[in-house]
Amino acid sequence: AVAKFAAAGKTVEKKDLALQAIAYGTVYVARVAMGADPQQTLRAFREAEAYDGPSLVIAYSHCIAHGIDMRQGLDQQYRAVASGYWPLVRYDPKLRAAGRNPFLLDSARPHLRLEEYSQRELRYSILANSDPAEAERLAGLSQAAVKLRWDTYEEMATWPAQRFAADARRLH
Repeated sequence: AVAKFAAAGKTVEKKDLALQAIAYGTVYVARVAMGADPQQTLRAFREAEAYDGPSLVIAYSHCIAHGIDMRQGLDQQYRAVASGYWPLVRYDPKLRAAGRNPFLLDSARPHLRLEEYSQRELRYSILANSDPAEAERLAGLSQAAVKLRWDTYEEMATWPAQRFAADARRLH
């Protein structure tokens, strides 16, 4: 992707803020995209509001600077999820306390190539026009990163509750 601060493309993966917050074990965390699944978005906000502790809801937001206007926004959110760029997840510490897996993978396995999502955004097409070889190289790396993140999330969705961090405040 290209941004004002990275005109040659971004060569490192994005940080996974959701996983960082999940590591605490005591934070309700959700990744949502209203254009992909409005019911999951509503469920996440309700659960976050009801949780007795810190909650973090990370919402995908399209941007006019990416060349996505109001008419295309929800469709682009759908493509972000369907390509695996933005998996929908929820982490509810209350489930761990009940002995259940607190990590819920709400989106289906990606069925679009990342390129079908990214080619519609200026931040990706600018690099494709200015340096096609580098854009292709970075697109391959991005597709691999999407697969790795999906595989990680899919595995986490099968873990027993004990694999997740406990709420140390309740161990006494």
